[in-house]
Amino acid sequence: MTPHPTSNPTGGAAAQFAETHWSLVLAARTTSPEAAAALAGLCQAYWYPLYAFVRRQGNSPHDAQDLTQEFFARLLAKNYLADVDRAKGRFRSFLLASMKNFLANEWDRARAQKRGGGDTVLSLDATAAESRYALEPADHASADKLYDRRWALTLLDRAIGRLRDEFVRDDKAALFDELKFALTGDKADASHAAVAARLGMTEGAVKVAAHRLRKRYRELLRAEIAETVATPAEVDEELRQLFAALGG
Repeated sequence: MTPHPTSNPTGGAAAQFAETHWSLVLAARTTSPEAAAALAGLCQAYWYPLYAFVRRQGNSPHDAQDLTQEFFARLLAKNYLADVDRAKGRFRSFLLASMKNFLANEWDRARAQKRGGGDTVLSLDATAAESRYALEPADHASADKLYDRRWALTLLDRAIGRLRDEFVRDDKAALFDELKFALTGDKADASHAAVAARLGMTEGAVKVAAHRLRKRYRELLRAEIAETVATPAEVDEELRQLFAALGG
């Protein structure tokens, strides 16, 4: 898999941007091993928002699982990237447009054939997916809006997961668990003074650690978004759109 971009907002990040997953896939436009691995990695990370989209279209859990699996089987087996406009090639938009085309034009064929040729191209946890879907708001948000919201939440979860991994590697898991309220907004028993008392730190040290946590989180969130867009210029706009999706 390709490395994540550096968190440096100038020079270095732009220089390494071509190495991110989606930009690598778009640049290759082939089934090269590197591009194929990058595409598979993106699909594995972001399959649930697409599953939620298919479910919100009225499909049963079983059909949604089969259709999502078949869609990815075809996506990863064929050169579906040939018609992607690199200037407008955000992975989020490409994936949803491709799924809509698949459902509109290949629905009957997909239901009639043995799905995926008998091969499992991605490990989709159907039980976990349906458990997550059962927790979706019981509103009438469109399938498109649900997709964007789930995409945004997936990005946030992945950034938080990467951040926690960094703390664990530095033997600071307890500190992360105490300070994650700074990211989630959970204020229950999470004042700096209370955290300092529990961890044997000064309140000032906890405030500094919380500031660094938030800063690193923003860097990792931008890095996650960079993996799914074609150019550095798209990161800020994608960030705005995804936070708008959360607010909607």
